[in-house]
Amino acid sequence: MTREFHLGNRTRLYDRLEKNSLVVLFSGVQKRKTGDEYYPFFVDRSFLYLTGLKKEGLVLVAEIGDTGVKETLYLLPPDDHAEKWTGARVKPWEVDEISGIAGSKYIDQLETDLHKLFLSGNFHSVYLDFNRLTPDEPDSPAYKLAKQLRDVYPFLNIRSATNDIRALRTIKQPCEIEAMKVAEDITTDGIVSMMHASKPGMYEYQYKAVWDYALGQYGPDGSGFPAIVSAGKNNFCIHYYAYTGQAHDGDMILNDVGATWDGHITDVSRGWPCNGKFSDKQRLIYECVYETSNHMFETIKPGMLMKDVDGNIRKYNYERMKDAGIVDKWEDIGKYMWHGGAHHVGYDVHDEVLTPEVIAPGMVFCVDIGVYHEEWGIGFRLEDNCLVTEDGCVNLSKKTPRSIEEIEDEMKKNLF
Repeated sequence: MTREFHLGNRTRLYDRLEKNSLVVLFSGVQKRKTGDEYYPFFVDRSFLYLTGLKKEGLVLVAEIGDTGVKETLYLLPPDDHAEKWTGARVKPWEVDEISGIAGSKYIDQLETDLHKLFLSGNFHSVYLDFNRLTPDEPDSPAYKLAKQLRDVYPFLNIRSATNDIRALRTIKQPCEIEAMKVAEDITTDGIVSMMHASKPGMYEYQYKAVWDYALGQYGPDGSGFPAIVSAGKNNFCIHYYAYTGQAHDGDMILNDVGATWDGHITDVSRGWPCNGKFSDKQRLIYECVYETSNHMFETIKPGMLMKDVDGNIRKYNYERMKDAGIVDKWEDIGKYMWHGGAHHVGYDVHDEVLTPEVIAPGMVFCVDIGVYHEEWGIGFRLEDNCLVTEDGCVNLSKKTPRSIEEIEDEMKKNLF
């Protein structure tokens, strides 16, 4: 993503907010894992969307006035000793080069500067990004600042910029779509590599090792989320991360994976028999799912209600499964379809967007059909990334083998 991309995102955000307001946004802080070990830092995704900066401890302060916006990026000061241990800190000139933010200061000036701004009388509101997923999460810097505002500056209105940011993230720009296409290519390579390596007796952690190795050839970004790779009975855990199971002859391999490129994440699921040949029952269910997926890509278009993606997936797949003799009545479908079929993707794998009522061009979301038939020991999902165009949609992950014929042909190239 370019400097102009991030600058434009912030401009569009400020245009949505009230004049005579402050915006304070945080890149996030590193979280402790155990002892003196920390998890690798992962930047707040909306902060990345708005600035392109990936370092911890950064704070963006924007003053929205009647005649314009003044931005200041607060960053960690140079520290030769600390940087020997944890790497170079972002420099003032990098701030402007990457984000288009012309003004920068060091973080030790933030508290004093905010105090002056809060008391200046020039601003009536402070916008923060409140993105807590559950009520019991620890306070992020935004929540800590909100508490301070309530206690010390009660005359200021605390406002949320979260939905405004999510509304912007809902529609992907051309450069974002191009990044996602690259991520799709990498994802295809990773999935096909697992298909080529697949054989009875292979452990789930070995499949994951193949995936990780394939992605490692493209750079350090790797997976956009922890890879889900399971075999046999483990396919009936939707979000499975143990990687301890072994694929027995005839087992289905379920994978739900996605590469990341330039901040953008894909989310693709494929299922295949570990021995490379679909059994009659596997083929029966897979054809229902495959036909449903194709139907959705033929019918999704602007103007369609977002809720109808899930609804139509369920209804259409039910009809296919009924025709195949797998279900008898509508009430039975919940026994085999356990989850919804559409979520947006982008900077997050479950992208933090303002979920629309109506589909519009530039949206990217998953078409995800999962069937879990425990009696037959068959569980998998077929998940692709759908880009909505002006008059229809495009399957961004179409090149990853999807049909039974494509999968079996690819697996004939098995390396073992």
